[in-house]
Amino acid sequence: MSERDVRVFFQGGAFFEGPRWHDGRWWASDFYRRQVATYDDNGVETVLFTVDQQPSGLGWLADGTLVVVSMRDRKILRWADGELTELADVSAHCGGHLNDLVVDANDHIFVGNFGFDLMGGGAPELASLIRVDPDGSVAVVAKDLFFPNGMVISPDGATLTVGETLGNRYTAFDLAADGTLSGRRVVAEFAPQPEGATFEEVLGQIAVAPDGCTLDAEGHIWAADALGNRAVRVAPGGEIVDEVRVPTGAGIYACQLGGPDGRTLLLCSAPDFFEHNRKDTREAVLYTTIVDVPHAGRP
Repeated sequence: MSERDVRVFFQGGAFFEGPRWHDGRWWASDFYRRQVATYDDNGVETVLFTVDQQPSGLGWLADGTLVVVSMRDRKILRWADGELTELADVSAHCGGHLNDLVVDANDHIFVGNFGFDLMGGGAPELASLIRVDPDGSVAVVAKDLFFPNGMVISPDGATLTVGETLGNRYTAFDLAADGTLSGRRVVAEFAPQPEGATFEEVLGQIAVAPDGCTLDAEGHIWAADALGNRAVRVAPGGEIVDEVRVPTGAGIYACQLGGPDGRTLLLCSAPDFFEHNRKDTREAVLYTTIVDVPHAGRP
């Protein structure tokens, strides 16, 4: 594993998620400050809007409209012309908070959810992957996933890959132009599928917990390992070929490749992910480091 210079880019957040590089700047959600903001080259934060029910995944439609997850009320919101409006309510298909999303080239929005009451100590349950179309219509496109979380779409738009945070794996689908998914297969398996009736039992069986992620030009996925306090570079087939940790040793919960040449890896770090520890603190940090292979695909 290579050694890299990992630098503080911004500090003073509560819990960052959904980092993106778009329109020449960084974007990120902050769960517990309930805001979506941009960050310039010097790490100066500009708050764009707030999401009362907690923002998470971010993406853009072809017309430039930003779509954002509203976690607690299980909605997809649109932000355009300075106005925040509801695109879709997907609560009927969620067993827990709504989470990360990715948007394909045809404006289909794919979004995961926890599947159970994680913060309230609920028992783990399987979850569905949901598609929201530009007109606000909603469809379940895959079932029985173990905490579907960060996703990437290949540069040719033909493959969607989703990390199953509590499943020790990445699962891929063939992605059609109309947004349908087929050809489901496991493309990276870090350990056997966990079994257990409680969250604690499942946690003890997790080898890699893929969270927010990003794709590079060699087809590798940089993934935040939500339980391993690191970001890992996962080769096609599942071998971990590189990793990055932050100087404090804190957790890393999302990452994204970006910058002018696509080789800056932005890392979302915090001491842990539990709401009762994070909501009233300002210990979350955005870090950056430089990698060799640039960004590809979506997000």
